[in-house]
Amino acid sequence: MHCLAPHFLLLPLPTASRHALPQNQGPAFPLLLPSRAAPFHLASARSPSRAAAPVSDDDEDEEVDEEDDDDEVGIRDADDEDYDEYEEGEEADEEEVDDESGSEYDEEAAEEVDERKDSAARRRESEEYKSRRVAKLVAEVREFGEDVIDYNELAGIYDFPVDKFQRLAIQAFLRGSSVVVSAPTSSGKTLIAEAAAVATVARGRRLFYTTPLKALSNQKFRDFRNTFGDHNVGLLTGDSAINKDAQILIMTTEILRNMLYQSVGMTTSEGRMFQVDVIVLDEVHYLSDISRGTVWEETVIYCPKEVQLICLSATVANPDELAGWISQIHGKTELVTSNKRPVPLTWHFSKKFALLPLLDGKGKKMNRKLRMSHLQNSSSAKSEFYYVKGKRKLRGNKNEQGNRSPLDISKQVQLSKHELSNMRRSQVPLIRDTLSQLWENDMLPAIWFIFSRRGCDAAVEYLEDCRLLHDFEASEVELELKKFKMQYPDAVRESAVKGLLRGVAAHHAGCLPLWKSFIEELFQRGLVKVVFATETLAAGINMPARTAVISSLSKRIDAGRQLLTTNELFQMAGRAGRRGIDTVGHAVLVQTPYEGPEECCDIIFAGLEPLVSQFTASYGMVLNLLAGSKVTHQKEPDGVKVKRSGRTLEEARKLVEQSFGNYVGSNVMVAAKEELERIEKEIKHLSSEITDESIDRKCREELSEEDYSEISLLQKRLKEEKQIRNELKRRMELERMAAWKNRLEEFESGHLPFMCLQYKDKDSVQHTIPAVFIGNLNSFADQKIANMVEDDSLGSGKEKFDSGEQIYCPSYYVALSSDNSWYVFTEKWIKTVYKTGLPNVPSVEGGPLPRETLKQLLLREEMMWDKLAKSEYGSLLSMDGSLDTWSWSLNVPVLNSLSEDDEVERFSEEHQDAVECYKQQRRKVSQLKKTIKCTKGFKEFQKIIDMRNFTKEKIERLEARSRRLTRRLKQIEPTGWKEFLQISKVIQEARALDINTQVIYPLGETAAAIRGENELWLAMVLRNKVLLGLKPSQLAAVCGSLVSEGIKLRPWKNSSYVYEPSSVVTGVISYLEEQRHSLIDLQERHGVKVPCEIDAQFAGMVEAWASGLTWREIMMDSAMDDGDLARLLRRTIDLLAQIPKLPDIDPVLQKNAQMACSVMDRVPISELAG
Repeated sequence: MHCLAPHFLLLPLPTASRHALPQNQGPAFPLLLPSRAAPFHLASARSPSRAAAPVSDDDEDEEVDEEDDDDEVGIRDADDEDYDEYEEGEEADEEEVDDESGSEYDEEAAEEVDERKDSAARRRESEEYKSRRVAKLVAEVREFGEDVIDYNELAGIYDFPVDKFQRLAIQAFLRGSSVVVSAPTSSGKTLIAEAAAVATVARGRRLFYTTPLKALSNQKFRDFRNTFGDHNVGLLTGDSAINKDAQILIMTTEILRNMLYQSVGMTTSEGRMFQVDVIVLDEVHYLSDISRGTVWEETVIYCPKEVQLICLSATVANPDELAGWISQIHGKTELVTSNKRPVPLTWHFSKKFALLPLLDGKGKKMNRKLRMSHLQNSSSAKSEFYYVKGKRKLRGNKNEQGNRSPLDISKQVQLSKHELSNMRRSQVPLIRDTLSQLWENDMLPAIWFIFSRRGCDAAVEYLEDCRLLHDFEASEVELELKKFKMQYPDAVRESAVKGLLRGVAAHHAGCLPLWKSFIEELFQRGLVKVVFATETLAAGINMPARTAVISSLSKRIDAGRQLLTTNELFQMAGRAGRRGIDTVGHAVLVQTPYEGPEECCDIIFAGLEPLVSQFTASYGMVLNLLAGSKVTHQKEPDGVKVKRSGRTLEEARKLVEQSFGNYVGSNVMVAAKEELERIEKEIKHLSSEITDESIDRKCREELSEEDYSEISLLQKRLKEEKQIRNELKRRMELERMAAWKNRLEEFESGHLPFMCLQYKDKDSVQHTIPAVFIGNLNSFADQKIANMVEDDSLGSGKEKFDSGEQIYCPSYYVALSSDNSWYVFTEKWIKTVYKTGLPNVPSVEGGPLPRETLKQLLLREEMMWDKLAKSEYGSLLSMDGSLDTWSWSLNVPVLNSLSEDDEVERFSEEHQDAVECYKQQRRKVSQLKKTIKCTKGFKEFQKIIDMRNFTKEKIERLEARSRRLTRRLKQIEPTGWKEFLQISKVIQEARALDINTQVIYPLGETAAAIRGENELWLAMVLRNKVLLGLKPSQLAAVCGSLVSEGIKLRPWKNSSYVYEPSSVVTGVISYLEEQRHSLIDLQERHGVKVPCEIDAQFAGMVEAWASGLTWREIMMDSAMDDGDLARLLRRTIDLLAQIPKLPDIDPVLQKNAQMACSVMDRVPISELAG
């Protein structure tokens, strides 16, 4: 997690703090060009700009985190003298330095521009050469026949040598095989598809190219048109098409899957599917995507066997299984793999004062200079603080360090986890620190991954006063921006313009697609030096850079915080290194308060993850596989004509069970089940050996009768005394909590006391948390947090405990910690409360009290709580604070600055009595253990007990192995068919399809033809007569309410304004809500968990756009991001565009849908604009 400082200049670090990389020397001119509006100087060490706020690494819908910056301020304060000296020595010569270096800047800048122009010229020449060679090959094939097509001809269309893996894949394709290619990101896999397209076009045949993203489809569409000409390339989207009969047709994989539904079961005699010969599945590793992976599996399963498949995947652990599966269900398939990158990748690690290699010289393990022990023992060019036992100590210089003896080093204090965290925190770099390191080492342009939209925007905003562009580059950007603004005035992201003119930009789902395309174009031309992006940019968009920076190793998901997988990390790092431009690519990982180089190496060396099947049944799948004849009304007396041509359930089962998961399972399941059975038998046998009866029998055998009787009697007494001890310990804990409960009631009014919370993590490491007490959860006006903690998934319920004379019920409280995190806790987790605290007086006369202010700030947060610890007395929950709470957290003192005299006396007489009783009983148990050790037969008895303990440990290891195997078996168990049957029962009961006769009814016809997450629900809505009375804009609003899943308001926006839907729309949605509940009940009865959505929250925004409001009007003070609204409107247009094509839909509704669609599909959301 990076830190940001507001309104700063990026300036050169002091010479002593620079760490140049050996492979690249930085430019001679200053680190970053100074702003023309400000003098070139070093910021004062005590400047307010040092109060830094870190960028959130939460998911893109999350708030920005804040971090306590005391550590960073402390480090800089220690070097005030050095900085002052630097300023005094340099300021006098500033003008002279500027004069001397000005011409050097110009020369360097001119060289950079010339290099960029040369690179662009080379790319144009290469494209023109390729286009000419393709046209020539096509002409030769028409003249001489298909025999002229061979590998040499296809490789000859490129003006550079083809890599080995590309050659092998092309040769496999020419042999008529399907091909699976697994190679690193940016290694040139698209060349294989391009060569296949050349051969296909030359033969006069047809190729489909599929991608996982619309943006990637649009990019491929542009690229292929440059090579093959406009007339040979088409694009098919959900709501429109360009040249759909072209030889090369580009689309998303979902569209191809839906096309295949229509042709499932066609034989060769009925005609080839759309006359297609080759299908390219780009980014086929999406097969593991939880929400969309099933689309890739279904595409392979339904694809006619005479069609060649080219599957392009990033590096995964099991490409052989993927190729084997496709070979088994589709036809001969060859596997081509490569682990070699055309541009080698180097890993780096960024700390506050240094950019160091992450790995050693061999790349096999972590660089020893990054180890925590080295951080303690060695000195750096900058003096740094580190924490030992809560006190900051200044690191010595090199000479002092060099004079230390090995004995001194061996006596170094072992740091606790909390102290190590403090040391790590002191090493966290600001954004400008890392950016300075990149500039010094000539590692720009860079893509900087931050897992938060707000984090990306904040990074750009904080760098607005920096200049990464020379004057003529800035002028070029300004010119391009003017052209863009003239063409798409509403698509300009005004808040990003200032940063763009300085060479930095953001790229995430909150931006309009047109704006993102504009940023991509500028970046590829070298006019944007740093793009702050969310991880979606790593998903195949052709936007390579010299460097990829990954700001954090973890990201926020719905269930909490999750570490990146190795595959995700390599996918992002793979963006680094531009083929033909860079000799090496750089992946930079960054120190955060929670993740250091050890965690980075753990992920890098963890090994790639395998592809995992995500195959799931859907309404569309079941209807299209089982549908036979349609119910058509005829004039004949029988009235109904039935044509039986659908699949039987058994035939459908054979098709469904061809999933990738079942293929993997068939190879693994047998061996895993055999091992699981063996483990269970061994556990059962070992468990029988450690029962009380078994131990008793062994004691009788090994001990004399006299010794046995003595030890047996003492063991019985020991067991009874331990039970008493445990009960007393429980009572002591309850009395302690009851005492805290009484004391905390006193603090509900008056000042906000400081306190210390404590807990042990899963590794039994003790953590202490300084915080300020806010109040009881029940004192909040809004009880949404109280309701959350009563949920078993977060905290304990309102359980009552008998503490002897009275019944005790734990309560939940709220505190804000010094690291800007919220904590919800019970009395269980309190260590100390202090008499001192924050005064509960308003900052301005008549203003709100601090306690009420903090309560309101908490209620404004998105409730994304993490459970740190749990017990029978309640859980300890934590959540990151926001920018608004950051200043409050800075006023929470460190624990060692509070004395014991400040502690509140919390011991009640009952608690002290309970403690004394517990201590007496513990001494009694200890004395009894000593008595047993002194018995005559104890030595033999101890051997039996040791053997039992050893057996217990073995059982635990076997059980852990058993759990892993069981989880693996659950993953590979064929579950697709069970879900298929459950959905078929819903369809039968909803009268969409008769499973027995395979007759499909009108509702089923509509549902089978529609695309969406819950096709049956969409069909029910669109066939409802209540929609016939709606105007086109009102119909659009209702459709928007069906597809708004995942669209959210942005709480950090200045206004929470959205358009409200009209009363007519609100009434229709309320009516449909009742039908929705009926379908949900039907689904629940049959165990179906397909989402069934309708949400009126954003219907008014859709209605406003469909009514003709301009983009500027609709987005004025809007609480939505541009990209979110654009995505919602595109989804709505996609659904509206389907309505005229659906069977058995009222013509009035179809006409209104066409009218709404034509009004809505306009700039700046028009998908094909530009």
